[in-house]
Amino acid sequence: MTNQPRAEYPRPQFVRDSWINLNGEWEFEFDDDRVGSKEKWHLGNRKLSKTIQVPFAFQSKLSGIGSNEFHDVVWYRRDLTLPEAFQNKRILLHFGAVDYEASVWVNGVLVAKHDGGHTPFHADITDALQAGTNKLVVKAVDYSKDVTLPRGKQYWHTDSASIFYTRTTGIWQTVWMEAVSVDGYLDKVKITPDIDEKQVEFQFFIQGSDANAKQQLKVEISFNGELVSEDTYGMRSSSGARKIRLNDFNDHGLGAWWTPEHPNLYDVTFTLLVDNKAVDVVTSYFGMRKVSIEDGKLCLNNRPYFLKMVLDQGYFPDGNLTPPSDEAIKQDVELTKAMGFNGARKHQKLEDPRFLYWCDKLGLVVWSEAANAYEYTEKYVSRFTNEWIASMDRDYNHPSIIAWVPLNESWGVPNIQIDKLQQQHALTMYHLTKSLDPMRPVVSNDGWELVKTDLFTIHDYEWRGDVLEERYSSSDKAVHAMPANRRLFVEGFPYENQPILVTEFGGIAYKKSEWEGWGYSGADNDEDYEKKLRAVIRPLLNSGVVQGYCYTQLTDVEQEINGLLTYDRKPKIPVEIIKAINDRK
Repeated sequence: MTNQPRAEYPRPQFVRDSWINLNGEWEFEFDDDRVGSKEKWHLGNRKLSKTIQVPFAFQSKLSGIGSNEFHDVVWYRRDLTLPEAFQNKRILLHFGAVDYEASVWVNGVLVAKHDGGHTPFHADITDALQAGTNKLVVKAVDYSKDVTLPRGKQYWHTDSASIFYTRTTGIWQTVWMEAVSVDGYLDKVKITPDIDEKQVEFQFFIQGSDANAKQQLKVEISFNGELVSEDTYGMRSSSGARKIRLNDFNDHGLGAWWTPEHPNLYDVTFTLLVDNKAVDVVTSYFGMRKVSIEDGKLCLNNRPYFLKMVLDQGYFPDGNLTPPSDEAIKQDVELTKAMGFNGARKHQKLEDPRFLYWCDKLGLVVWSEAANAYEYTEKYVSRFTNEWIASMDRDYNHPSIIAWVPLNESWGVPNIQIDKLQQQHALTMYHLTKSLDPMRPVVSNDGWELVKTDLFTIHDYEWRGDVLEERYSSSDKAVHAMPANRRLFVEGFPYENQPILVTEFGGIAYKKSEWEGWGYSGADNDEDYEKKLRAVIRPLLNSGVVQGYCYTQLTDVEQEINGLLTYDRKPKIPVEIIKAINDRK
């Protein structure tokens, strides 16, 4: 047992044995006067006056600081000593996420600069290392009040209010190192399943190898512990692709397809050989599944599939955006499934890869949604586009992700109904997403004011069951409704028979803890709460028009008490009752 926070392997879909977790106590300093650069704190010679528990942001209790004050420039420092196994290797330093701008120095040498509060980055720090103790310094710069920054639910005022929560500044996901061969290593693999052709495509990307050396990649695929494919391919450049037919994929794939009900996964081992010597071994996994829209129906593996999702904000009482443990992540997935949901809409957050791992493994579909800004500028467009591309690149291989959602409720594009620039931006994000991933549907602007979109998604917090029954009794009534007094589509982008889903609804407030707060409607006791849950869920299940829903929300979050669970993950009524409601019982 270890006391190190978040000690588990941080990148479960691309695993190497040789790695070191750098979470734990670091030196820390606020730099409100912005003197750190002038005084050369990056050299690592100055001891910082505070300590912090990485990977928790200073605003969280688990960081050991727990301050809501504005501190937009912060510094981190710690010593590094490499183990014997890391000698004569290339050393890669990884950051899961740093909000928002990060600069990283090793022994005074700048090894990385990165913009983007939700996306990972890494640096080869080999040439900056020295024998014995090394000094690692990180400077993070946030823009707490900048509403053009992709920030998600982080509020730009001191205290949380309305639908906005505590901010996150600096390191908030795991920091770690891994050792790779000086003769070359596998940088990434892009995995694309094709259930119709019973095959999987791998795109390989190699770093650091000699162009004149003989390069080969060995691929071993197994299912339930049994080897189903093994082959070795010559690599004549730093990238390549192979399609591999899965000969075990018979009986219409029913025994091997990935679904939430049967989350079947194939294991795969990649071995890079240089001049016939194995220099890198990476283990991964993939799921054989297909998401498509056929004759206006949303399909999973070529069959219509009704989505029962829950809105998941990914906040925790003591860690804020950072889950306190891997067990807490797994528990959220297990509780979601126990309540009869088959999916989660990750709201305004690029979630920890461990969450997606547990969704892949336990069986829960995910809508991956960007953290949005609130105002439109050219600077916003640049920031947001770059971060969205990096988000998709990180998570492309996860079978659980079945939809991409770049924009939500016109955040960042508040005048999209009349502003042609903002309309073009939403269209650009739709087509950009499709150009990078043709196998998943894309929602251009979830909730209302849609432009080109694969799914027609509606946010509707009406609480009266009879009104919902009437509103969703036909597609024409549904798409011409105006929940929140918003038009559901932008003029010139009419409804085109896309699958209709209600992707925010419910939001019933029910106080079951010491937290005070609000919701979109309210309940007085357990019996009333169950009655009102049935009143909003039953009309969507019985509609015949609606092909899925997303209930708001999984847990209470700070001042919002409209969760099915309290903020500390206690069910407000028995999960069996909620499951029965989702199961039409």
